[in-house]
Amino acid sequence: MKTLISLPVLALTLLAVRASSAPSPHWPMFRGPAASGVADGQNLPDAWKAEGMVGIRWKTPIPGLAHSSPVVWGDRVFVSTAVSARSDGEFVPGLYGTGHTAADRTVPHQFKLYCLDKKTGKVLWERVAFEGAPKSGRHIKSTYANATPATDGERVVVSFGSDGLYAFDLDGKPLWQRDLGIIETSAYNVPGYEWGMASSPLLWQGKVFVQVDTSREDFLAALDAATGKTLWQVARDEMPSWATPNVYEGPTGAELVTNAPNRIRAYDPADGKELWGLAPSSNITAPTPVFAPGTIVVASGRRPTRPIYLVKAGSRGDLSLPEGKTSSESVLWSKTGRGSYMPTPLVYGPHLYVLSNDGVLDCYELATGAELYRERLPHRGSGFSGSPVAADGKIYLPGEDGDVFVVRAGAKYELLATNALGEILMTTPAISEGLMLIKTQHHLWAIGR
Repeated sequence: MKTLISLPVLALTLLAVRASSAPSPHWPMFRGPAASGVADGQNLPDAWKAEGMVGIRWKTPIPGLAHSSPVVWGDRVFVSTAVSARSDGEFVPGLYGTGHTAADRTVPHQFKLYCLDKKTGKVLWERVAFEGAPKSGRHIKSTYANATPATDGERVVVSFGSDGLYAFDLDGKPLWQRDLGIIETSAYNVPGYEWGMASSPLLWQGKVFVQVDTSREDFLAALDAATGKTLWQVARDEMPSWATPNVYEGPTGAELVTNAPNRIRAYDPADGKELWGLAPSSNITAPTPVFAPGTIVVASGRRPTRPIYLVKAGSRGDLSLPEGKTSSESVLWSKTGRGSYMPTPLVYGPHLYVLSNDGVLDCYELATGAELYRERLPHRGSGFSGSPVAADGKIYLPGEDGDVFVVRAGAKYELLATNALGEILMTTPAISEGLMLIKTQHHLWAIGR
């Protein structure tokens, strides 16, 4: 296999970056800064118990149905939800084949953003962004509030898909809103099954990026974060996707990377010019692109392709591999049949961790793609939708049954603890100043010593 990065140098660089990273109080987007999912220097507990609130600082009820994850700026935690006028609506977790649309599209909902005090869990304010019947449908395993908010310390931007994109200041004052149109994200092979939008907005250097891949017209847009006005918009030839875009920053320049079924693409975030593209991918894509120094990791998990790609940052043009090849000057290594379906992969130190929705955890040597282990987590059966996060040499893996598995980071699999919260858990944790914030079906929890 041919690579342009010295493997020992890459490994040492990754370790140095991890060791030098100072803890930040902010977790401003899905999976934290750059969607890395990593926050060292936290001293989180390995184990906790919902009964008796052992290792749990606070627990606050959040009404409605939502798969959006919490985000943090300083002492404030933000989380979105969609509250039905009648009930929480039909919702079915687990591993199953059906994909029909939930029957509550005609029921009025309140699409809301909550702000809580990080230290106490007290609700500081709540705002209704929109009230009415949803403008598009959702999968019975989905919600009308799938997208995670994003904040830059001046504003919080929250997307409810077809029901609008909204910006508030940190005290809850409405700043602007945008209608993104009817976002019909149906099953690629059954157009009548509407599944709902999940791609989260991305805030970066005064811009809000939105990736809208649908069963109709597709586009990627950059909006002015202060006003919501369009700065640029490019059309895309895509199928519905549920992935959140991400910006790689490095010596070769910034790259806005998108994961989608027809093609994985990178754009110039300044003007939307396409920099490179890569195929094949999966017919259903959800994981967010993640990064290590000099490299970009993109995966997706729909059979049969289920790819993992490690792309050299700064590449240009069509990076698609010739038939029978697994690497090139630009694709440092690749695998098929190993990509994750819902969870975003985790780069931590010199390793890449990939969690399948049925609970198989793979660990690879990031520099080479060599498999180090492949183990099944002892879950109760509903599978995994939330993504793994890491702190202080430990990986935290949230399962749909409400269990958070703690695995020691490294080349050998070691399960340290299994922690039951007693509620359905579809989201990804946030980490900030010694707290792990976890949104279950009915509550927001703060785990900490």
